[in-house]
Amino acid sequence: MDVAVSLNLDKVEVSTPFIRDADVAALAEWPKVVAALAAAYAQPIKPTMVPPRTMARGDGFWLRSLSAISPSGEYMGCKLIAASPKIKRASYLISLFKQETMELAALVDGNRITDLRTAATAVVAVNAVKPNGALRVGVIGSGSVAKSMLTALLSVREVAQARVFSPTPASREKFAASFHLSHDLAIEAVDSPQAAIDGVDVVMCAARSRDESPVLLGEWLQPGMIVLSIGSTLPEQREVDSTAMARADLIIADMPEEVLHETGDALVAIRDGVDVAGKTVGLDQVMSGQVPARRSPSDIVIYKSVGTALQDVVTAEMLLREALASNQYQLIPAGVVTIDR
Repeated sequence: MDVAVSLNLDKVEVSTPFIRDADVAALAEWPKVVAALAAAYAQPIKPTMVPPRTMARGDGFWLRSLSAISPSGEYMGCKLIAASPKIKRASYLISLFKQETMELAALVDGNRITDLRTAATAVVAVNAVKPNGALRVGVIGSGSVAKSMLTALLSVREVAQARVFSPTPASREKFAASFHLSHDLAIEAVDSPQAAIDGVDVVMCAARSRDESPVLLGEWLQPGMIVLSIGSTLPEQREVDSTAMARADLIIADMPEEVLHETGDALVAIRDGVDVAGKTVGLDQVMSGQVPARRSPSDIVIYKSVGTALQDVVTAEMLLREALASNQYQLIPAGVVTIDR
């Protein structure tokens, strides 16, 4: 059947806001990112609003796409990731469209978005499980993701003390010194992961071993702990062991189906006889009040994240609002034609 397509020249966009990497750095205030994601996850989110990601592969490079409809009712969007492990190069681009008109609303440099939304959503999970009181934090890892997670948490919560472990002494010492200087945080670099998490409320896992063996063992966990696990997103990757998954009273996942079927942590635990599916719930279920984040103060809760387009789009639309309000963007003198069809 032929489809009639007509151009409506009155609706042609003559320019497009582009939020540059420098603009993202200037606009991305942690409390606002956390608040935007908390609000989004408290809304009804249908599976069709966040479909599975896709990847086109070439010889030594790939293009991944992640799309989502924001529950705000304002925007929908897609994050494209072009990457080549062969040459160690990558580019990130997010496009936002208006839900009411289908018009292109903005383009956003997505370079910083992944770290922003990953860390901020983990903080949303912490606040859901333990909403009040000063926190004691143990960090495993000293890279950029670990830094983002602790920075995001410090932006909205009081942290009474912290410890950090990473295999390289100089790295963990530098990490501790930077947070002591920037946040006047009582933080100590320690020589083992067990020492880092002993007696803490929140365990931040932001590191994977070179051989993909778990960096956090379940035998180290203590009652009442909240574990943030964001480093196992593929079947061959491991971050927490099967004992940790077994000891968890609840596993909160940003994408339950992907966590269950795409992460090494869940796949190995299921193979080892752990009923992972039986205690895994979506973050949206917790934030909307459908499922309690914790039934007892002694419950061990694991937040497992693979990252989702919902987080990318919600973060990007928050940045767009901030950019438009402050004129912190570049205007591209071209647009995409929106047609009636």
